[in-house]
Amino acid sequence: MGLKIKLKILDNLIWIILLILIIVNAFITPKFLTYNNIVNIFYHTSVLGFLVLAQGLCLISGNFDLSMESVMAFAPAIAILMMTKWVPGFNPILAIVVVLLVGAAIGLINGLFVIKVGIPPFLQTLSMLIILRGLVYFLIPMSIFRLSSKFIFLGSARAIFNIPVAVIVVLAFVYIMHVMLTRSTFGRSVLSIGGNLRASYVSGINTDRVLIAVFIISGVLAAFAGLLAVGRQASITNAMGEGLVFMAFAGSVMGGVNMRGGIGTALGMLGGLLVLGVIDNSLTLLGVNVYLVYATKGILIFAAVFLDNTKTRMREGLLYREEVRKFKINR
Repeated sequence: MGLKIKLKILDNLIWIILLILIIVNAFITPKFLTYNNIVNIFYHTSVLGFLVLAQGLCLISGNFDLSMESVMAFAPAIAILMMTKWVPGFNPILAIVVVLLVGAAIGLINGLFVIKVGIPPFLQTLSMLIILRGLVYFLIPMSIFRLSSKFIFLGSARAIFNIPVAVIVVLAFVYIMHVMLTRSTFGRSVLSIGGNLRASYVSGINTDRVLIAVFIISGVLAAFAGLLAVGRQASITNAMGEGLVFMAFAGSVMGGVNMRGGIGTALGMLGGLLVLGVIDNSLTLLGVNVYLVYATKGILIFAAVFLDNTKTRMREGLLYREEVRKFKINR
């Protein structure tokens, strides 16, 4: 088997894992392969999908964003309070724009403090996570219901063949991310910066601008996740999104995004997301205790780190052996 084929298999390992999970569950999990359940898997992973894309993009650039789960609650909270309390009758379509603008503003703040001020991304985004969650608890002590149908449309509506609009939206964003990373100058710059920041700067890339843009995109995607979550439950709670940042990390890394930066694809992130969705769905259908399901999520995070480390070592081993082979031939 040639080197290119081995590397290709390694890069697409998540899809092999997903296929194995589907085959196993087809035999042991009741009603797993039914149309409604498959749609259900996609629907219940749509919110996490936006966080996986956001975290994946940050990791590819050599950074990460811990604040996204709080952004997911804070951004729609501001818009909902405008519609229900601060500016009664506020246009729900404009409220959606407000959600995205709030997400972008938080991403900009994170980016400026990390890139311009030099605060480590862990400390900056962790502090932002805590600040925003505290504000959400303060602003929304009780759940808010009876939201405008236009505001919750993306998270609640159904399209042809009873497919949730949320599923269509997240798949569209996966495609957009794929095009951005593979065909745009910005995407190639993100990959280059994640691989070697100094070399990217020397080659003429405006690294500060690109990295700040990455944090802004992360904020917008997290805000979009909040918009879908609000639509799915037709309400907002102050605990919305708690703990999802870790699953977003697991999904992106399992999907092939290198924690060291410079490597990752949108399709791989989709694969990681679906693996998480299939595991969660199958455990639920099998009636596994909810606390064991929670423990399983911790195992998945460990598995993501282990898989990333193993793939990196295997890739380095394959490339090293190929260099040794070429050296022996040329002697």
